[in-house]
Amino acid sequence: MPDLYLDGRPLSVVPGTTVAAALALGGDGSARTSVSGQRRAPLCGMGICQECRVTVDGLRRLACQTLCRDGMQVETRP
Repeated sequence: MPDLYLDGRPLSVVPGTTVAAALALGGDGSARTSVSGQRRAPLCGMGICQECRVTVDGLRRLACQTLCRDGMQVETRP
């Protein structure tokens, strides 16, 4: 089972889980905070809407298009 860190908290997920699903399982489901301060969650699940942008190991990624792996650091807040 991949063990990752979601905003510094450990989370275990089954292999094949996307980061977007991990957000729903281990957090509030939100991927980021908008410029107006509202929390935003994945919407389309296909990488088109860009609402699921997160930082993975220091790089910006789409949560719906990224599979979880061991040791991954996922950050949803700036």
